[in-house]
Amino acid sequence: MLRNLFYLILLSALATDVLSAEPQRSVIQIITSTQEPDWDSPWRFDAVRRSGGTGFVIKGKKIMTNAHVVSWARQILVRRYQDPRPYVARVLFVAHDCDLAVLEVEDARFFDGLEALEFGDLPQVRSTVVTYGYPAGGEQISYTRGVVSRIEVQPYAHAGNRSSLAVQTDAAINPGNSGGPVVQDDLVVGVAFQGMQGLENTGFFIPPPVIQRFLKDIEDGTYDGLTMTGIRLVPLQNPAYRIFLKLPDNSLGARVDSLLPIPTAQKAFRKDDVLLKVGQYEVGSDGTVLYDGNRVSAAVVFQMAQQGESLPAKLWRDGKEIDMPVSSVVYEGDRLVGNQYDSLPRYFVYAGLVFTPLSMDYLKTFGRNWRDSANTELIYELFYRRAESPETARSEPVVLASVLVHPVNANLKNASRSLVDKINGIRIDSLADVARAFESGTNTHDVIEFLPNHAFETLDRTAAGVANAEILKTYSIPKDRRL
Repeated sequence: MLRNLFYLILLSALATDVLSAEPQRSVIQIITSTQEPDWDSPWRFDAVRRSGGTGFVIKGKKIMTNAHVVSWARQILVRRYQDPRPYVARVLFVAHDCDLAVLEVEDARFFDGLEALEFGDLPQVRSTVVTYGYPAGGEQISYTRGVVSRIEVQPYAHAGNRSSLAVQTDAAINPGNSGGPVVQDDLVVGVAFQGMQGLENTGFFIPPPVIQRFLKDIEDGTYDGLTMTGIRLVPLQNPAYRIFLKLPDNSLGARVDSLLPIPTAQKAFRKDDVLLKVGQYEVGSDGTVLYDGNRVSAAVVFQMAQQGESLPAKLWRDGKEIDMPVSSVVYEGDRLVGNQYDSLPRYFVYAGLVFTPLSMDYLKTFGRNWRDSANTELIYELFYRRAESPETARSEPVVLASVLVHPVNANLKNASRSLVDKINGIRIDSLADVARAFESGTNTHDVIEFLPNHAFETLDRTAAGVANAEILKTYSIPKDRRL
C-alpha cells in the first residue's frame, strides 16, 4: 500500500512539473461557422454548420491551428482561457497539404497577457506528452496524457492525397481537440490533428519538423506548399535483381520505378536508377531513411525542403555510383485526386446538362461508399490512368454530373455521372474544352460521346440555345458557367 501511495505522489509531481508553466492560458478555443459548396450542384452551397476546434498562441501575436478547423469558414470566433468574450479572427495563412493554419485576431487586445508557446523537438518514442484542447461536448479546456507510440509517415486525411510525418499517441484526440498543442516539458512538440477510425486510444499529431517547415515557408508572406522530387521509389531487396544491377551486397538503395511529369525529376533521374543517399540520409533497400532515430519513408527528406531547394543525392546508375543534385518542388498535377479548398467548384451548363471536372470531391457526393457506387471507368480515369497510361490521360477529365430536366433534353437516355469523351468531334481534356466545343459547333445538332463504350446523345442546337436562359431561371442558377 505504501508503494502504491509512493507511485501516486510521484505521478502527481510529474503532472505538476509538466503543467508548471500553465501553457493552458495560451490555448485558444475556436468556434467556426462553415459552409461548403455542393460539388454535385456546384452553384449551390450546403447549410451553414457550426463546429469547434482549438488553437494556441505563437510568436507575432498569431494563433496556430489546423487547416481543417477553419476550412470554408464564413466566420471564425476565438475565446481565451476561461474568458467568455468572443473575438473575431481570420485566416492569415493556410496549408491544406499539411493541415496547418495561422490566424490573426482583429482586436489586438486579445493577446494582452498571453505568452507565445515555444516549440520543442521531435519527441522520443515511449515518452509522455499532454494534449490540450476543447473537445466536443464541453466548454472547458481538457487535458489528456499519453505516450508516444510510434513515428512514421501517415496519410493526412484533410488533404486526401498527401502523406507526411506524423506521431501516434494513445492520448485521446477527439473532434474539437484538432489544432490544439501537444506539450512535453512546457514545449509544443506537436499539433493534434486526427484519429483513426476503428482503432481505440489512437490519435495523431503533426510533429515539429512539419510545423517548422510550414512556418519557414510563410516567412515571405506566401505559402508555397509541401514539396516532392517527383519519383516513385520501390523496395530493392531481391538479391538476383541487385546482382543484375551490380549493386553492392548491402541493405542500401531503393529503385526509381516511375517519374512524375516534373521537368526537374525527368532531367535528374532515369527509370531503374537506384537512390542511395539524399542529403545526409542513407536510403535503405525498402525506401526508408533513419530520421532522428525513426525509420520512415525517404519522401520525408524531400518534403522538409522548401520550393526549388536543391538537395545532394547519390545514385547508382549503369553499375556505378554518381552524385546528382535533385530539386524539391511543389506538384499540383494530382489536385483532382485530393480534397479541394479555397476555390469554388467549376461547372458548365448547356441545355440542362451539367458538366464538371471529375474529382474526388465530386465522387464523394455519391455517398460514404462512393468507391462502390462510382462506375469503374470514373475510378480508373481519376486514380490510375495517369500512372498506367499517361499518353491517353486527360489533364482534367469531365463528367456529365446531372441533367436538369426540361423538354429540350427529354429524349436523353444516357445516365448522368458519365465520363465525357468528345463533344461535336472535339476531344474533351478539360472543362474549357466543353464550352469551346458547344460554342464552336456549326451543325444542326450537338453530339456528345461518352466513355467507355462511346455511347452518344444528340441535342437540337437551335432548341438548346433557346432553352438555356429558361433552364437557368427555373433552377435558380446565376450563371451558366464557372470555368
